Amino acid sequence: MTQDWRSLNRANWDERVPVHLGSRFYDRSHLRAGAGRLDAIAEAGLGAVAGLRVAHLQCHMGDDTLCLAQRGAAEVVGLDFSAPAIAAATAFAAELRLTNTHFIRSDLYDAPAALGDGYDLVFTSWGTICWLPDIHGWARVIAQLLRPGGSLLFAEAHPVALVFDDAAPADEQGRPGWDVPYFGAGSLAISEARDYAEPEAQLSNSSTIQWLHSLSDILGALRIAGLRLEWLKEHPGCPWRMFRSLVRGPDGLWTWPGRAWLPLAFSLYATRP
Repeated sequence: MTQDWRSLNRANWDERVPVHLGSRFYDRSHLRAGAGRLDAIAEAGLGAVAGLRVAHLQCHMGDDTLCLAQRGAAEVVGLDFSAPAIAAATAFAAELRLTNTHFIRSDLYDAPAALGDGYDLVFTSWGTICWLPDIHGWARVIAQLLRPGGSLLFAEAHPVALVFDDAAPADEQGRPGWDVPYFGAGSLAISEARDYAEPEAQLSNSSTIQWLHSLSDILGALRIAGLRLEWLKEHPGCPWRMFRSLVRGPDGLWTWPGRAWLPLAFSLYATRP
């Protein structure tokens, strides 16, 4: 199983890179204009990064990494397990002539060996921990990367929302149906040929292994790793159209029509004492 999930998931993400490079979802015009921006949730939690050493975990093609670099971070290192993603990120950094950032291909659990330590900020967001079987190992990696007094900013799909899926029978109001249990779901073998950024694209490497981590497991793992939670926020919106029934708000986030039925995302800020 260990080799299977890594190889399946890496093949899936390797194939997504050329799809995403041509997608409007990954609009890079603001980065080319020197004004990179994050989604509204990450933006609200970030604060100033000027002069900081930043590690961006599971950075994909590096757009958010480069956004942080444009804001005057002393150093930003992006890490991802996909060689095509790292190649695309490195090429774009060269195009933008950003010399305070670089990219490293590595498995997440090998990040301390690949990146070193002493970072002021670890940043990671959106569609990250669902690919990781060991949430405690993830938290230990973050703690090892941070200097004493350093911080974690983390934003992710809310695990309560991940219980539902459009592929399950919808209710009478068109809301997504129950798909997986919140507790004890274990590893989830998923086959999905569509891509979230380009729904018309058909992925050949459509089989992945994913995990649903409860909110208590995530917070508990960070606490056991020695991090202190400073704040936790739940959000009725998320940066992509998680379900067909969602509508886009003025802040660019996708949310429930009418009423905020349940959280779609959460963000947190934690520090290493």
